Amino acid sequence: MLLKRYIEDPEGGKFDIIIVGGGITGAAVAYIAAARSLSVALFEKKDYGGATSAATSKLIHGGLRYLANGELRLVRESLRERRILGNIAPNFVYSLPFIMPMYKRWKGNIWKMLAGMYLYDLLSYDKKDTWDKSKRLQNHKLVSHRKTIRLEPNLRMKDLRNAFYFFDYQSIFPERLTLAFIKSAAEYGAKVSNYTPVDGFIYGEAGRITGVKVRDLFTGRTSEVHGSLVINCGGTWADKILSLASGAASTAHKVKRSEGIHIITKKIAGHHVVSLQKADGGHMMIMPWRDHSLIGTTDKEYYGDPDDYRVSAESIDEIIENVNANFGRKISREDIIHAYGGLRPLVDDQTKGSYETSRRYEVYDNAVDGIEGMITVEGGKYTTSRSLAREVLKLISVKLDRTLSDSVSDNLYLSGCEIRDMRQFMIRQHLNYRDFSRNTVEYVSRNYGTESKVVFQIARDDSRYAEVVSNDGEILAEVVYAIRYECARTLRDIMLRRTGTGTLGNPGRKVTDKIAAVAAEMLGWNDRRREEEIASLTRVYELF
Repeated sequence: MLLKRYIEDPEGGKFDIIIVGGGITGAAVAYIAAARSLSVALFEKKDYGGATSAATSKLIHGGLRYLANGELRLVRESLRERRILGNIAPNFVYSLPFIMPMYKRWKGNIWKMLAGMYLYDLLSYDKKDTWDKSKRLQNHKLVSHRKTIRLEPNLRMKDLRNAFYFFDYQSIFPERLTLAFIKSAAEYGAKVSNYTPVDGFIYGEAGRITGVKVRDLFTGRTSEVHGSLVINCGGTWADKILSLASGAASTAHKVKRSEGIHIITKKIAGHHVVSLQKADGGHMMIMPWRDHSLIGTTDKEYYGDPDDYRVSAESIDEIIENVNANFGRKISREDIIHAYGGLRPLVDDQTKGSYETSRRYEVYDNAVDGIEGMITVEGGKYTTSRSLAREVLKLISVKLDRTLSDSVSDNLYLSGCEIRDMRQFMIRQHLNYRDFSRNTVEYVSRNYGTESKVVFQIARDDSRYAEVVSNDGEILAEVVYAIRYECARTLRDIMLRRTGTGTLGNPGRKVTDKIAAVAAEMLGWNDRRREEEIASLTRVYELF
């Protein structure tokens, strides 16, 4: 799939909908709308999936803790969507076992937890209805003290009783999964463009919004794009978009923002997610990812400007303290190889702390605020993004007074994910690409799916691009593919969102220089621009 930036060659005409925001919500709305025969334009001010959608725990899960709030409907929806994402994106989504250790002084009711586990299984009654048998999940188990220690010997042993053992899914590369939604939308005719901020709106009769004014960040070129409806999928920036549309300093709808950060260390736990209870009753997780441990998340309200957000030393220390208080193996700042964070958008009518706040979503017709021609999406979580998009389409259908074709998003593979049996697919990949290392075949095949053949062909056509640049076996051909086929325009795009070369911490100047050299050659960077790109990437790793 060759992805193009619409802003580079904008066409005339009018779209049915214009989507502002290219995170997972905007991407899902674009895909489902385009698949249902609507003409769609999507504009993202930076890179696709580069903010909240990239700051996840890399889990596709039902939300076990939401049962404590009595949110059965949200949990059931999440469990259904968990299964669907496993079906339509099989190369990105895999089953993952969880261990939740129980202690004698556990802050909660053990019987209530046991009932919750049975209810979680009951609400996921269709979890074995998967296209690929390897995606089927088992019911929970209560494992003994001895087996718990055998499964996870690094647990804190004092007062340990036993553990719950259950399954959810892991998304191995959420940024590329978001991109798969963008590509799927483009395959159905959607026009998409990253690095294209909306600077203003176009108004028609009675002040109705009839379009947007957009700007190409790289050329400064501005364009006017007309549409019947504007869909505000700005996430943590949604209220700022509403303020721009209304011309007011503030609007009735405010986005409540919750900070969540994660740290990455060398592997300190086994092949399971270890869910640990903190002193305040909340939970944190130690997750296996690319032979490292991914630890998080924090969950506290953020009151500043989302454009000013960055990971703080205080938030990192909070995770370290919780690991050391609740896990058997201690860590320090020196053990951290990378940290990342982001802001989650929450529905603003919640009065609880951000940990207790629901991850439900709302779809608003902004006509009630005097902004006709705009719909705003607030809240939600990654797992339910496809379901949220379907709700948005219901309101779009009403606003456009059109009967839309049936939704197909739960029955079709995402772009590049057309794999019925992952096990057989991987066997064929290893047979077809024996001239590459096992690690390279594994990594490229899973993260590029059926499009991996193009990546491998790039390397075969030019041996320079077959060079391995990470311990996972990543190759320079991925850099070429990111620029040529996936609209990567910066070094951060390439190393943090298209490839994983920069997601396990700073790969070092030698690797960075090699990747930057390929990018400079393909994108026409001069020496100054190349050094600026390297400096921009390096700032990502300046934690303290």
